[in-house]
Amino acid sequence: MSDQLKEALLAAWRKRAGQTEADVDPEDQYDELLKAADQMEEQGLITSAEWRQLVREAGNLFTLNEQQPHR
Repeated sequence: MSDQLKEALLAAWRKRAGQTEADVDPEDQYDELLKAADQMEEQGLITSAEWRQLVREAGNLFTLNEQQPHR
């Protein structure tokens, strides 16, 4: 497992998760985050425990974004 690749992909995942622009659809963002987490796990870059944590974070973010008023 490449630690540098793992760190780069996790940083990209967190950057994507931090996008809060009005033009980012919460459902699309959630789907993208899940796909990215799936790809990292399939490539062996993250453990199943790390994958579950990312999925939880994506779910929490989706719930938070859905509760906010849309523009």
